[in-house]
Amino acid sequence: MSFGDPNNPYGQPPQAPQGPYGQQPPVPPQAQPGYGYPQQAPPQPQQPGQPYGYPQQQAQPAGYAYPQQPGPYGQPGMPGMPGMPGMPYGYASWGARLGARLLDGLIVMVVPGILYIIAIIVTANTTPDTSSCGQYDYSCVRDAAGPPAFAILLMVLAGLVALAGFMVLISREGSTGQTPGKKALNIRVVREGTGAPLGFGTAFGRQLCHSFLDSALCSLGFLWPLWDEKSQTFADKICGTVVVKA
Repeated sequence: MSFGDPNNPYGQPPQAPQGPYGQQPPVPPQAQPGYGYPQQAPPQPQQPGQPYGYPQQQAQPAGYAYPQQPGPYGQPGMPGMPGMPGMPYGYASWGARLGARLLDGLIVMVVPGILYIIAIIVTANTTPDTSSCGQYDYSCVRDAAGPPAFAILLMVLAGLVALAGFMVLISREGSTGQTPGKKALNIRVVREGTGAPLGFGTAFGRQLCHSFLDSALCSLGFLWPLWDEKSQTFADKICGTVVVKA
């Protein structure tokens, strides 16, 4: 018996209000989740070994995760843009390119230069033997006054060493994009469209273009990077290469 409610003397639980004619009022429908939205998953039981209160990781349902679009600066194939393979820091300066070329020349010509100097010293200290020549046999005198056989051998050896050194530089430039001089000045030559290494064939053709095109007209091709937008020589434009900061 309840004494708190005078209208309920027998302590019965209150009944829901009834509509007209004794009918129960309609129950309002529960809100359904919107179309296309994932339903809330029931809470998972606590896993053994997991700290108390640690939130459970729920798997993202398929079809609701949209891939993010890459930004405009992360797309490959855009020369000079950050994030492009091989050229993240822009094009190399003309001074760096000149310094790298001078260093490579000094490295390659050290041994051949020493051999040439020895050949010159041997030739200067050799007295030509003209005793077998006639009084008016000028061709015999000229041949006897030439460099001795040992000096000629040294010159030929120096030329072969220089050629081998330049081939090694071309091979290094084609495979890694860097010669010893470029590596010292932190620059690299790559393909303009992809930033990939040149390969031996392209690197060799680029050096030929340097020798014949860039050296012509008072070395205008070597000076062209001073005002070119991509700091390219004529050889770079023909071969599709750029020199960038490594």
